[in-house]
Amino acid sequence: MFGNLFGRFSKDLGMDLGTANVRVYVKGRGVIVNEPSVVAINLKTDQILALGVEAQNMLGKTPPFILTSQPLSHGIISDFEVAQKMIRYFIEKAHEHSFNIVPRPRVVIGVPLEITEVERKAVEDAVLYAGARIVHLVESPMLAAIGARINIEEPVGNMLVSIGAGTTEISVISLSGIVTWKSLKVAGDEMNKSVVNYARDNFNLILGERVAENIKIATGSAYKLKEPIQYQMRGRDLISGLPREIIINDSEIREALSKNIRTIIESIKSVLEITPPELVADIYERGVLLTGGSSLLRGLDKTISEAIEIPVNVATDPLTCTVRGAGVLLENPSLLKTVTLPSTNETERG
Repeated sequence: MFGNLFGRFSKDLGMDLGTANVRVYVKGRGVIVNEPSVVAINLKTDQILALGVEAQNMLGKTPPFILTSQPLSHGIISDFEVAQKMIRYFIEKAHEHSFNIVPRPRVVIGVPLEITEVERKAVEDAVLYAGARIVHLVESPMLAAIGARINIEEPVGNMLVSIGAGTTEISVISLSGIVTWKSLKVAGDEMNKSVVNYARDNFNLILGERVAENIKIATGSAYKLKEPIQYQMRGRDLISGLPREIIINDSEIREALSKNIRTIIESIKSVLEITPPELVADIYERGVLLTGGSSLLRGLDKTISEAIEIPVNVATDPLTCTVRGAGVLLENPSLLKTVTLPSTNETERG
C-alpha cells in the first residue's frame, strides 16, 4: 500500500546501466543523469566516498585504503552491494528537486542479450532494493532501436550494431522481437587495451587505460583520414622506469585497433549469414544502424559498409539511444508490455 502511495509522487525512470556510464531518463524531463559507473570506497570504514565523475577522477590515483570500483562488467552486475548503492544514489539524484522523501519509482532498465536468468535476477533485485517500486527489464538493443526512432513493431528487418564500452551487440529486429543476434566482448574497453598493448610492444611505453582511452578518442579511426592527426603519448618507459613522451599519429592507432574492428565486422557478417533472406533484403534496402559510444570512432561506419556492402549509418546521439528508448516505453504501456522480459521474482511487487 505504502509503495503505491509513494509511487504516486515518484518519477518514472528509464535507466541505462552501462559498463562505463549510467544514464537516467526522467519522464517529462529527458536525460538528467549521465555519469561514469564508478564508485570510490574507503576500505577502512567500508563507506562510499564518491560516485560518478568524482570517483572516475580518482581512478589510478588512490592510496591503498581507497578502492575505485566499477560494479558493472560487460553490462552485468559484478558487485551487487556496490551496484545497489550506486543505483540508489542515481535514483535519489533524479528526485533531488522533488518533495518525495522516499522515492519509489517505476523503472525501465536495459540488460544485455547474453544475460543469464541469475544475472537478470541480480539486476532486478539491485534496482528493487535501491528503492524502485516496479522494474521492467528490456533487452538493450530493443531500447536502442526504439530510442533511434525505429518502428520495431513493423514486419520489417532492422539491423542494429550497438558498440558500447564492455560489449558489442549485433541484432536483427522485426515485429517487436530479436530474430538473430550475437554478443561479443570486443568493444570500447578492448580497444583501450589494444592501444595499451601497442604502446608497450612498439615503444616500450606503459600507459594507463584512461590515457589510452583519451588517445583513442583524440586520434582513433577505422578509415584513413584526409588530414593526419598527431598526439602526445605519455607514459612510463618500460626499461628506465622514467616518464617519457612520444608523438604518435592516427595511422599507428588505426593499426592498434585494426584487430578489434575486424572482429566486429566478421561478427556482423556471421549474423547476416543466419538471418532469413526476407529480412536480409530489408536490411540491404534500409541499411545498418550503429549505436553506442564506440560507434563514434572516426570512419567506422564507412569501414563496415565497405566490408559488408550494405549502407551503414550512425544514430543521432548514439550515446543516449538506449536510455531514450527506455523513456519512450514509459509513455507507451502496450509496447512496454510486449518487450518486457519475464520477471525473475515469484510474486510481482507493486
